[in-house]
Amino acid sequence: MAKLVTKTYADALFQLAVEENRVDEFYQEVSQLQKILEDNPDLAKVMSHPSVDKNEKLAAIRNIFTGRVSGELCGLLFQVVEKGRYEEIDGILACFIDEVKEYKKIGVATVLTPTALTDAQKKRIEQKLLDTTDYVKMEIDYKIDESLIGGMRIRIGDRVIDSSISTKINELAKSLRRIQISTV
Repeated sequence: MAKLVTKTYADALFQLAVEENRVDEFYQEVSQLQKILEDNPDLAKVMSHPSVDKNEKLAAIRNIFTGRVSGELCGLLFQVVEKGRYEEIDGILACFIDEVKEYKKIGVATVLTPTALTDAQKKRIEQKLLDTTDYVKMEIDYKIDESLIGGMRIRIGDRVIDSSISTKINELAKSLRRIQISTV
């Protein structure tokens, strides 16, 4: 249910950004808002606290954000508070950012390797991903996972490309377990 709510609000904001030809402007503003909310966890506590009156929450949003963010983003915050969905704001903003990246054909990938990669290796991976997808730009988060032994695991959205040695060993072990040894 929360995912549906998150997507609904994010879709509405995204459609507004597209209709008004302000995708880049909204993207920047939402990115900044994410940072502000991340840096101020007490605001989330107040906004999510059941004993704080809705009107007080709306007044807080008005005092904090009016004049600092666009009217559309303030409207989103008011709507979220009004409907008692403030706890979904992080997800809404993240979903909006994801939609903008898809719209602009920016891929987001996580690459796991057992050791650190050189800049040349990273560049080849990025180029290979660009060549094999519809994306025109990639944002890649490189992480080290020594348990992979060798190879790599790449995740783009819900797709995973796994060429790690550990996965190949596990697959081989499963195959060997399925083999029935027959006695003659």
